[in-house]
Amino acid sequence: MEVQTCGKPIDSLLEKVLCMNILSSDYFKELYRLKTYHEVIDEIYNQVDHVEPWMTGNCRGPSTAFCLLYKFFTMKLTVKQMHGLLKHEDSPYIRAVGFLYLRYAADPKTSWNWVEPYIKDEECST
Repeated sequence: MEVQTCGKPIDSLLEKVLCMNILSSDYFKELYRLKTYHEVIDEIYNQVDHVEPWMTGNCRGPSTAFCLLYKFFTMKLTVKQMHGLLKHEDSPYIRAVGFLYLRYAADPKTSWNWVEPYIKDEECST
């Protein structure tokens, strides 16, 4: 079963300029080679070092985290996969991308049910 979404088209979930930059970025185009949820998880583990929407420094392209988040939008995550993201212990960035997915794509009526168990989670608050 898929995570219940807000029903918006994928290209309207993020700010328009960010979305356009993600879709035109070379890095995002390279992500077409990733076919499975686990491959995307591995990519987050290996490539993400912050969860800001834009790269840092003079280059103002989309961050790897937001490119991978958009990749997840295209995959339409299942409930089991979302639980896997939120409970992942290998990297806080994997968990952060899961929470970002909920922030942007999940039905607001179900968001609290997803987030509430993590409110007092020490990993999330540090």
